[in-house]
Amino acid sequence: MLQPRTKSLIAASILLLAILTVSGIRPYDRPTWLLEVAPVIIALPILWLTYQRFPLTTLLYICIFAHALVLILGGVYTYARVPLGFEMAQMFGLERNPYDKIGHFFQGFVPALVAREILMRGLYVRGQKMLIFIVLCIVLAVSASYELIEWLAALVFGDGSIDFLGTQGDPWDAQSDMLYALIGGILALLLFSRMQDRQIRQLQN
Repeated sequence: MLQPRTKSLIAASILLLAILTVSGIRPYDRPTWLLEVAPVIIALPILWLTYQRFPLTTLLYICIFAHALVLILGGVYTYARVPLGFEMAQMFGLERNPYDKIGHFFQGFVPALVAREILMRGLYVRGQKMLIFIVLCIVLAVSASYELIEWLAALVFGDGSIDFLGTQGDPWDAQSDMLYALIGGILALLLFSRMQDRQIRQLQN
């Protein structure tokens, strides 16, 4: 029989696939949608294939699900046109749609917990201070890699990459994106390290 957690994860996977499918029916720009949701399309099979051999903590699965929703919503509208971002801009008196910063915050928040869990369970790092340092280095490496992908898209597609880049005329967009990812990574460690430790112990037992 399937365990309750396994059933919940299967249901979440089906729900996410349904949302992903609906999002692809009439996105604002299909190539941009495909680029934005590509991490979801890549991650889901990996999570399924590794579940028996290396199941993650429930906390991490929840965070990955939330991150996937952020990516899908950004893919449907493009980050500069997400309605939630316009509401936030009006609420806080901002000159641009800030939804892409939510995406980059999650780009640091979730990879920080993923990296921390893999490093801890594999016993790859000794000492909490070194663990924090390596995790944040990985967060910045992931963020920088994504910025390089955006730069490559700009070279290949030219003006057709504007919706994917989502810079909205900000010359410092790449730097602020990496800053938001770093903030996300730091907050993830501050808020959820203890919870993750408990859930890791439960998995190992």
